[in-house]
Amino acid sequence: MSAGTIILIVLILVVVAALAAVASMRMRRTAAERSLVGPEYDRLADEIGPRKAKAEFEKRRQRVDGLGIKSLSAERRTAYVGQWDAAQEQFVDSPARAVSAAGSLVSAVATDRGYEVTDDGQLMTDLSVNHGRHLDGYRSARQTTGRASEATTEALRRALLDYRRLFYDLLEVPEAAGLEAADESGTAPAAQVPAQRPWKQVTQGRHWKTQQQESSDVAAARR
Repeated sequence: MSAGTIILIVLILVVVAALAAVASMRMRRTAAERSLVGPEYDRLADEIGPRKAKAEFEKRRQRVDGLGIKSLSAERRTAYVGQWDAAQEQFVDSPARAVSAAGSLVSAVATDRGYEVTDDGQLMTDLSVNHGRHLDGYRSARQTTGRASEATTEALRRALLDYRRLFYDLLEVPEAAGLEAADESGTAPAAQVPAQRPWKQVTQGRHWKTQQQESSDVAAARR
């Protein structure tokens, strides 16, 4: 095999490798973008088609870029997490109040980062760019908050968890980190909870008041 042929083969292999790398980068970028928008893109694609949905999300991304969204300082994040813990602890005695406070905190963090929150529809559209995977839960939580006086304790618990996911995503803090910090601050064993470690009652299964009510119903039925 001549030297020229070898050089040609090497060049072809280099070009193929470069094209493969570019394709891989595009696939990873697309996957990352899809993970951010979550089901929002799929919903829009079903309504107007994939091509128009892609163009729409590009417009949304340009708008959000123009808002000047900023990350919060460590001090601001810590302050918000403290407020969240205080709101969550209210859930034991006043679920509706805790959920309302949680919704207000999500709005406060969004405002602090640079989002415009005065128009609910526009806020949802803007959040779909970087926080779309949490929007279904956020919508559901908003609906539950709107009828908090009629909602069950279990529905309010789920709303609180949905708010929390978006809250930590907006803070750019892993949700698990917030849970670990809360867990480390408690000293009583889980069996002694509800007042001392309410986050356990909120995050693990049904809320203790729901379980307590069901136990009472069962006991009454057996009489």
